[in-house]
Amino acid sequence: MFPTLEDIAKKRRQLGLKQSELAKLAGVSQSLIAKLEAGTIDSSYTKVKTIFGVLERLEAKNRIQAEKILHTEVVTVQKKEPIAKVVQLMKEHGYSQIPVFNGKQSVGSVSEKTILRQILDGKDLAEISKLPTEKIMEEAFPQVSEDAPLSLISSLLQVYSGVLVSRKGVMAGIITKADLLRML
Repeated sequence: MFPTLEDIAKKRRQLGLKQSELAKLAGVSQSLIAKLEAGTIDSSYTKVKTIFGVLERLEAKNRIQAEKILHTEVVTVQKKEPIAKVVQLMKEHGYSQIPVFNGKQSVGSVSEKTILRQILDGKDLAEISKLPTEKIMEEAFPQVSEDAPLSLISSLLQVYSGVLVSRKGVMAGIITKADLLRML
């Protein structure tokens, strides 16, 4: 749906732009912007479309992207490593979930909840600690590119406990729910 003319002033203010700055960027006069915002003139579709195009590009530049909130130091575990190592890494780093890899490929994830479920199922602790991670791992965290918007990341974190961020196909970092909370 095409935004209304009232949205011009709202978006311009959100971006911290003066009417004259927006006019210059859109290639129109400042008085046209003022009249559109005041509702005293109806402009051509082409001019209004150009103004909204400028506003959308500026909003996209200001949008928070994955690369701005990711952790570049990702603690991982290989799928053949024992659960005891996963627990040790979780304690050392204070993490509640860890991605599982097979070489450089993400193949699963293990969380405190995954391990606790094994204990609650009545399995012997010594036996659980020796299990290879791949025996209890859950599905892999989703992967997004470093320019993925915050809206996508927050949607994924409602379902998953972590999101891997890649740069040109290579893992660049991870984002968890705790990272989003740190932004506040």
